[in-house]
Amino acid sequence: MAQTHEIKAQSRNDEGKGASRRLRRAAMVPAVVYGGTQPPQSIQIEHNTVLLAAKHEWFFSSILDLNVDGKVQKVLVRDWQKHPFKQQMLHMDFLRINENEAVRVNVPLHFLNQEKSPAGKTSGVVISHNLTEVEVSCLPKDLPEFIELDLGELKPGDIVHLSQVKLPKGVSLPALHLGADHDIAVVTANTVKEEAEPAAEAAPAPEAEAKPAEKK
Repeated sequence: MAQTHEIKAQSRNDEGKGASRRLRRAAMVPAVVYGGTQPPQSIQIEHNTVLLAAKHEWFFSSILDLNVDGKVQKVLVRDWQKHPFKQQMLHMDFLRINENEAVRVNVPLHFLNQEKSPAGKTSGVVISHNLTEVEVSCLPKDLPEFIELDLGELKPGDIVHLSQVKLPKGVSLPALHLGADHDIAVVTANTVKEEAEPAAEAAPAPEAEAKPAEKK
């Protein structure tokens, strides 16, 4: 079971662009919680709290305990808006979770033992991670923070497909229910052939000078 992560927030009544700008100047992040049987709620979170949490994978892929004015509700981060170049979160959306209903969440992949694999030890082999996360479906209690993919046996020329990813109990990959065409490559180990340098072109033979026609 994934570790519990709590995020503290406060409710707010003022809304609109002007109110949001004032919150940001006060080092707060405006946010909204929605979903479930309750109406949407406007909240605010200390920017440092969000900035520190956003450095971790779990913030965007785990069920969070959102503590608003002392009342805790289970949520997922569903959307966020960052400043184009500043280390600043501008707005966030949180979705309330029903613990008895399956959720679909993108979960990071962690690749293990790549350097120890036959492919990793072979020169001229490029190992490509075509996916760095996968969408899973499961009950909130079964949601993993990440999924490990052991590449210790990866050989040159191997392809690891989505169906070969080992999943925790209670977790499935919705893409695999859509047909074989969706069983895409997660990892490939391709041998790169060095192209031989083109041989230098032979210099063209000098043209023979035309002899003047003999007079008869």
